[in-house]
Amino acid sequence: MSWLAVTLESDAVGAQALPDALIEAGALSVDLSDAAAGSPSEEAIHGESPASGTGLWSRVRITALFPAQSDVRTALARAFAGAGVETIEPLAIEPVHEQDWVRKTQQQFAPVRISSRLWIVATWHTVPDAGAINVVLDPGLAFGTGTHPTTQLVLRWVERAVRGGESVIDYGCGSGILAIAALKLGAGTACAVDLDEQALLAARRNAMQNQVRVRVSSAAGLSAAPAQIVMANILAHPLIVLAPVLAGLTLPGGVLALSGILADQAPEVLAAYRQWFDIAVADRQEDWVLLSGLRR
Repeated sequence: MSWLAVTLESDAVGAQALPDALIEAGALSVDLSDAAAGSPSEEAIHGESPASGTGLWSRVRITALFPAQSDVRTALARAFAGAGVETIEPLAIEPVHEQDWVRKTQQQFAPVRISSRLWIVATWHTVPDAGAINVVLDPGLAFGTGTHPTTQLVLRWVERAVRGGESVIDYGCGSGILAIAALKLGAGTACAVDLDEQALLAARRNAMQNQVRVRVSSAAGLSAAPAQIVMANILAHPLIVLAPVLAGLTLPGGVLALSGILADQAPEVLAAYRQWFDIAVADRQEDWVLLSGLRR
């Protein structure tokens, strides 16, 4: 079996209307991404940039998958009419051939070396260095596989921050990777917090896989005691909103790490936390920065 992948580029308003119209016109699936991804103009996702007011990027790449025998041009014309947008000339119409998608996906998650002693390894790989600290992870629906710069920034930070026996909170835990790494590095206790039930399930499963005890808690009903180390790898706007919450979760003299922040967003996030923390940019990777602060 094979398919046709049609790639379009639209503004945010058009990208809101087109996915449903493309499905109605015969597309099997539709994917949206930042048209500027990988460039200096890349934008943080879902509401981080108020420019469009839609929760989407200013320019959106739309990829629609059609059955191989589809009359794609006719389908696109129907979709544009149904969505009420002007005709967009496709950037590409390319065949997509049947593949072993499971194997192909697994190949994307090669072991990641964070430092000389810390690795992130998917469950289907053999650990490259049995003598290292290996966080064994099952990549799934929850964010946090060790491949993204924001996650790597916090992993390097927590390796420096953990001296032994500390209490840790991983707020917005996703896969639980940060809480698990902290425990394997020597932290005493770790609480993984998230609003997403899929993330909490993934964090529990990954903790069991790594044979560490992580307390998992929903952010909706959080009753965690303040901790000596608090980490939050989310996005800039939620981090600003959460400043009082994260300050309350950090013990006096404790340390905080914030990630998921583009370099040009750092001043606004720093300003939100200076009421409680002596805080500054502590590390950067590509266009992303990590902020670290000491609770007063």
